[in-house]
Amino acid sequence: MTTTDPHHLTGAYALHALPEEERDAFERHLSACDPCARETAELSATAARLGLATVVTPPPAMRERVLRRVTTVRQQSPGGPDPLGPARARPRGRRLSQWALAACLAAAAALGGAVWQYERAEDALRDARRAERAADEIAAVLASPDARTRTAALGDGSTGTVVVSRSRDRAVFVVSGMPRPPGGKVYQLWFEDGGTMRSAGLMDPGRTDQTVLLRGAVDGAARMGVTLEPPGGSAQPTSAPLALLAFPA
Repeated sequence: MTTTDPHHLTGAYALHALPEEERDAFERHLSACDPCARETAELSATAARLGLATVVTPPPAMRERVLRRVTTVRQQSPGGPDPLGPARARPRGRRLSQWALAACLAAAAALGGAVWQYERAEDALRDARRAERAADEIAAVLASPDARTRTAALGDGSTGTVVVSRSRDRAVFVVSGMPRPPGGKVYQLWFEDGGTMRSAGLMDPGRTDQTVLLRGAVDGAARMGVTLEPPGGSAQPTSAPLALLAFPA
């Protein structure tokens, strides 16, 4: 790997300059590191904008030639001493700043698919901001002075806890050991208002332990439920509730 610190790979990943093995390892890191996800999205958007600024179509082999040329340029680590020492100035033609390198790679990598890359970067940035807002709202509910909790066994060894803040009119569902849903199904959360079920969002089908902010206000709901639904969820439950938890008073 180019560096042992994945936080230094955001630029190279955004410009598609990582080998396949390094790219796969960085993507695993990216899924658990919000700062890197935000930085990568912003760098990808910048690279795409650079690509959109020109209408020249590069030769098909240009990207490979640029990437091969980059490997011959010695770069100084950020903040590190010049390996050639103060007495041996690096030849002017060999100096390639971080921004010049980014511009070269952007021209090669972004021209062919700039629009698609820009849209993907914007989507990633929106997702990161949405996740950040949800995390802030979850923290606010859990830390609310009037937060009340109720825990219940959900079956199959899983445990669910609902946390309700009446002052914030929001609820959070914390689940541990939840079996993954069967193929072609997702877990959907519901508010129960006087016998009527109101959708409160979907759970992540790939995680057995998670904390979910129920979508929408608690309002007059007395309980919450969990059902198995088709991908994307349903307007109304299509199966009997797997669990029903009464909200704490």
